[in-house]
Amino acid sequence: MEKNEIIKKIVTTSHYLYDKGLVPGKSGNNILKFKKDKFEMVAVTPSGLSLKSLIEKEIVIVDMEGNLVYDTNMKPTSELLMHLNIYKKRNDINSIVHTHSPIATGFAFAEEKLKRLEGFGPIEEKYIPFVDYYQPGSTELADAVSKELKKQDIVVLKKHGVVALGKNLDEATLLSEFIEESAKIQFIKTTLMANRL
Repeated sequence: MEKNEIIKKIVTTSHYLYDKGLVPGKSGNNILKFKKDKFEMVAVTPSGLSLKSLIEKEIVIVDMEGNLVYDTNMKPTSELLMHLNIYKKRNDINSIVHTHSPIATGFAFAEEKLKRLEGFGPIEEKYIPFVDYYQPGSTELADAVSKELKKQDIVVLKKHGVVALGKNLDEATLLSEFIEESAKIQFIKTTLMANRL
């Protein structure tokens, strides 16, 4: 994909995630790795803006060390270090979607385990792994998340949200949606079972 196509994809994905209720307010971000002249870089959503009305000129492009590739007055997401650390440990993925979807994030705040359900790849572990809470944007969070995602496609960040990986943005987005739906099913089941007591 060309740079302009990459930027358009980030924007349309951002709007989609917002419309689906996965990134309320100014939360969440998504990022896509690509090559230009054999030079790896990433297109990423900016810091401090809602994904609801994001436009193409607001997308930030940086190299794999986080340096700006093109001049812009926008700052990349404060979670950039986390994303770059993930890429350094996972050369098989190109896209990362970080959501604050309400039900899955509710599980994250309650520190309630979220079961893996059938429908998105084989179930090799019973639960979605948790990452301990660290300050958003911190080196500690970046290190903890990238370490957990070495062999995982998704993690729940305690008291924070969800990070999903994919070969492309569609795949990472679908996984983010699926985890929110899984959380919804688990919440409904728990509520209904409690009412039987």
